[in-house]
Amino acid sequence: MSALRKSRWSDRSTPKRDTRLQTLRLFMLLFACVIGVKLFVLQIIDHGFYQALASGQHEILRNLIPNRGTVFVHDYKDEKLIPVATNQLLAQVYADPRKVTDPESTAQALAKIFGYDEKKTAALQKRLDQPQDPYEPIEREVPDDQLDRLTALNLPGIEFTREASRLYPEASMSGHVIGFMGSDQDGNRSGKYGIEGFFNELLSGIPGTLRSEKDISGRLIAVGEHALVPAVDGADVVLTLDRTIEFKACTLLKAAVEKHGADGGSILVVDPSTGKILAMCGAPDFDPNHYSSVKSINQFNNPTIFDAYEPGSVFKPITMAAALDVGAVTPSTHFVDTGSVKVEGWPKPIGNAEGKSYGDSDMTKVLEDSINTGMVFAMRQMGQDVFVDYVKRFGLGKFTGIELETEASGNISALEKKPELYKATATFGQGITATPLQLLMAYAAMANGGMLKKPLIVDEVRYADGRVEKREPQDVGRVMDEKTSRTIGAMLVSVIEHGHGKKAGVPGYYIAGKTGTAQVARRDGNGYSEDSTIGSFAGFGPVEAPKFAMIVRVDHPRDVVWAESTAAPLFGEMAQFLLQYFEVPPVRKVEL
Repeated sequence: MSALRKSRWSDRSTPKRDTRLQTLRLFMLLFACVIGVKLFVLQIIDHGFYQALASGQHEILRNLIPNRGTVFVHDYKDEKLIPVATNQLLAQVYADPRKVTDPESTAQALAKIFGYDEKKTAALQKRLDQPQDPYEPIEREVPDDQLDRLTALNLPGIEFTREASRLYPEASMSGHVIGFMGSDQDGNRSGKYGIEGFFNELLSGIPGTLRSEKDISGRLIAVGEHALVPAVDGADVVLTLDRTIEFKACTLLKAAVEKHGADGGSILVVDPSTGKILAMCGAPDFDPNHYSSVKSINQFNNPTIFDAYEPGSVFKPITMAAALDVGAVTPSTHFVDTGSVKVEGWPKPIGNAEGKSYGDSDMTKVLEDSINTGMVFAMRQMGQDVFVDYVKRFGLGKFTGIELETEASGNISALEKKPELYKATATFGQGITATPLQLLMAYAAMANGGMLKKPLIVDEVRYADGRVEKREPQDVGRVMDEKTSRTIGAMLVSVIEHGHGKKAGVPGYYIAGKTGTAQVARRDGNGYSEDSTIGSFAGFGPVEAPKFAMIVRVDHPRDVVWAESTAAPLFGEMAQFLLQYFEVPPVRKVEL
C-alpha cells in the first residue's frame, strides 16, 4: 500500500518539476535574448556613440558642431563655381574642468594670452572650478601665435581642437552682397548683412546633441540612457553673380568714384529675361575678413538696395512708358515748351534744368533733352490716377523681395497727396525715392517686352542631404504691352544717339538708356542741397535682343556735376565689356 502511494506521489510530482524546469529554461532564454539585444544595440546601433566617446572630446565636438555652408558665385564661361564664403580650420580652445588642477592660476594664464579683464578672468576661474563638468568652451578662432603661447604652457585640462572658421577668398569684391560672420556681446557668432545674414539659419546647419546618464562620480553608465544625434551641416548657397562680370563692374566703379572724388557709388547688372543679378557692387566696399576695420557701420549697408534716393531724370522713361502704354501720347506727339509750367499746389512755376526753354518738341525730344515740363505734359495727357497706378505697377514704393539683408522699399507716399504738384514733380523723379535695384528692374521690364521680374540673387540652395532647391525666374506682373516696350526702347536709343547719353553708347551697337542728375534733399530742412548731386545712368542693350540691363550711380562727384560726365561714361565702358563678354556681334558699321 505504501509502495503504491509512493508511486502515485511520484507520478503527481513529475509534471510540477517539469513545469518549473521549463519556466527556468524560458527565463534563461529571455535573459539571453535581452543580453543579446543589448549587445546588438551597444555594438551596432549605438556604435557611433561609443566610438565618438572612445575617441575623446575632439571626436565628440566633430559630431556636434556642423560645418557652415559655402557661398558660391558662377563663372559662366568656364562653367565653374567659385567659393566666395567658405571655411578654414582655426583653433577652438576649451577646458575639461575635471582635469584642471589649479583653476585660479589657469584662469590667470589664459587671461594674459587672450587679454581678459578682471571680471572676465574671475568668471573663467569659476567655470574652471567645476570638478563634475567635462567641457567648458573658452575661445574660438584662435590664431596660431596665441595657440603656440598656450600650448607652450602645457596647462592641465586646457585643450584645443580645430574648427571651421569663415574665410572670404574674393575679399576685393562683393562685401555688400556676401556680408560677414560677427559676434554679439555674449560671443555668439552669426551671419550679419548680405547673404550671411539673410541665410544665417540655413548656412549654420543644425548642431548635434549628446545626452547620457552618469553615475555619482560623473562617469558614463554604459547601460544607461544615452543618445548621440550628429550635427547636420549647413546648406551651400549658389549666387547668380558672374565672377568675371562682378569683378569688372566693381573695378570700374571703384576707379570712377576715385576719379571724380565722389562719396561713393553703385552698379547693378541684370539679365532682363530672367531677373538674375549678374553684378552688384557698391563703393566704398569692405573686406568681410576684416569687417571691424570699417570707419562707419553704415558701410555695411548695400547701397544698391538700401540707399533710396530721388532718382531725377533717370525716372522719366517710366513716366513716358506709362503714357505710351495707355495711348495718351506717341513718340511724335507735339508739345510746345515755354520753359516752365504752373501746377496746382505750388505758387511758383516748375521749370527745366538751367532754366532752358525748348519750344516745339515731340515726346522723343522730351527724353533726349530731358525736358521736365514735357513730362508734366505726358502725365496730364494720361491723367494723375493712371500715372500713380503705373508707378506702383513698376514696383516702386515696395520691396522687391530680393534675398538680401537691409533692403529698403523707397517712398512714393507723396503721390497719395491731392495737389497736382506731387505728381508733377514725380514725373521727373523728384519728391519720391527709389533704390537702384527698383529702378533697374523697371528698366529690365522695358527691355524684356514689358514684364516686371523679381530680382534673383540666389540661383540654388544645396542641402547636406543632397537635395537641390532651384530658384526659378518669377514674373511679378505685366506693366506694359510688348509694343510699348519696343517703342520706349527705340526712344531711349535716340537719347544716346542724339541726347545727353552719348558717352554711354557703344560703337557698333544700339544701346538704350537715360541720364539722371538728381538733387539731394537737405537733411536740415526743406529744399535741396546746393552743392551735392547724384548722377545716374540706366539702360539696356543691345536694344533688339537685350543681354543686360544696368544702372550706374555716382554719389556727390566733386569735379563735375552732370551724370553725362560721370555715370554715362562708366555705363558705356561696362556695356562695351558686357557685349564683348557675351560675344554679341556688332550690327552697325564702326566708324574709325
